[in-house]
Amino acid sequence: MSLFRKKDLSAMLAQADDGGKGLKRTLGAGNLIALGIGAIIGAGLFVRTAAAAGQAAGPAVTISFIIAAVGCAFAGLCYAEFAAMIPIAGSAYAYSYVTMGELVAWIIGWALIMEYALGAATVSIAWSEYLNKLTGGAIPYEWSHSPFESFTDSLGVAHSGIMNAPALVILLALTLLLIKGSQESAMVNAVIVFIKVAIVIIFIAVGWQFIKPENHTPYLIPAGQAAVTDSAGKVIADYSGAFKHGWGGVLGGAAIVFFAFIGFDAVSTAAQEAKNPKRDMPIGILGSLVVCTILYILFGHVLTGVAPWTDFVDPEKGREASVAYAISTYMTGYGWLATAVTVAILAGFSSVILVMLMGQSRIFYSMSKDGLLPKAFGDLHPKYQTPYKSNWILFVFVGLFAAFVPGSVAGDLTSFGTLFAFVLVSLGIWILRRKSPDMERPFKTPLVPLVPILGAVICLAMIFALDMQTLKVAFLWMIVGLFVYFLYSKKTSKLNK
Repeated sequence: MSLFRKKDLSAMLAQADDGGKGLKRTLGAGNLIALGIGAIIGAGLFVRTAAAAGQAAGPAVTISFIIAAVGCAFAGLCYAEFAAMIPIAGSAYAYSYVTMGELVAWIIGWALIMEYALGAATVSIAWSEYLNKLTGGAIPYEWSHSPFESFTDSLGVAHSGIMNAPALVILLALTLLLIKGSQESAMVNAVIVFIKVAIVIIFIAVGWQFIKPENHTPYLIPAGQAAVTDSAGKVIADYSGAFKHGWGGVLGGAAIVFFAFIGFDAVSTAAQEAKNPKRDMPIGILGSLVVCTILYILFGHVLTGVAPWTDFVDPEKGREASVAYAISTYMTGYGWLATAVTVAILAGFSSVILVMLMGQSRIFYSMSKDGLLPKAFGDLHPKYQTPYKSNWILFVFVGLFAAFVPGSVAGDLTSFGTLFAFVLVSLGIWILRRKSPDMERPFKTPLVPLVPILGAVICLAMIFALDMQTLKVAFLWMIVGLFVYFLYSKKTSKLNK
């Protein structure tokens, strides 16, 4: 049998219907938009904005957000067409199966583990760190860090981690919620999204009155901007590069903030649970992108207006604590808002973990139904009709990583999985338009092949911009995936029968 055997679209749609025995269709357009916002707005908004302003774009980080959003929109438009046309749980994996064949579908399904499973583990570790920060370090170091981490306190006492218990607790809680049902998960996600979006809007509204016009002048970092050094004379920011000042700096800033948009593709994994996927999936994918873009632009405008962008050059101010620093330094009387921002970040992490766990379990469900993974991944709960065994298996592996591995190990692997999916989805639209031009398309990506080509090219450029260590680990992960496919999945595939 060919390695590029394709799944018949009509068979795939029949599988999605499944005579009412499959996943419940309970999600409306509002739920899907909330899922998208839940996956997109994490800590990226609070961290990447200041980093991009301090390193490359200055106050023009607002334009960087627009450019990054346009780049995401190319892939988003392609996702919207596929999700409306093929409303099943597999997302990029399923789309690749129809357009490029089984081997490519397997490769993208395997790569998506890096986006969703590894991403959930990494974010849960960050969730633990922020919880400790919010509680003033109340959680002992030993029980909030992996065994591979250690530090010596001010008294000279050495501490070594045992396990990251808070990360395990949040993963367990969200796994139980996902097993209970998609509608319940969507409701909890909607509450979390409301909290974090409300805090972002409050910061924008309150911070607007503290904007100083001189902080936005000049709007672009000038070509002659001097390098910045720390107290030891080490250069911490050099603006001589082509992408470190002027319009080049705006593009450099777009590359930095691009990853604050990642997550909207997770909406497509819920297509099989949408009430009216032909109408609601494009609304959910593109609607969440639009809402987040507007919030990001306003947030960037206020942050660089309240504090001069030069303040964010210093890593102590321009990274994790950027927003809290701006509030405490320049917004007198609003100290409570700095705490609220930490709560928003914590809430943001929670919804990101929830959507990532949901997305991964739905991809596993789809791959199991195709025979590429063991049957257990596709078993539904007799009462809740959720892939509960897949959820539990995912909890074990993600939980082991979160509890016993430092978050820094993941690096940019999550970004690799995401961008790889974007490339194949973009190419898939072009291929399917050429091979099946008469197929019903409730939503059509405009300007084909221009939009898919731009989406693929931009995302490929982002992949090559990742550091070499990340690319090496990603390559090794894909090699492992090929071994699994040829030793197991190729033989058990339903197309092999």
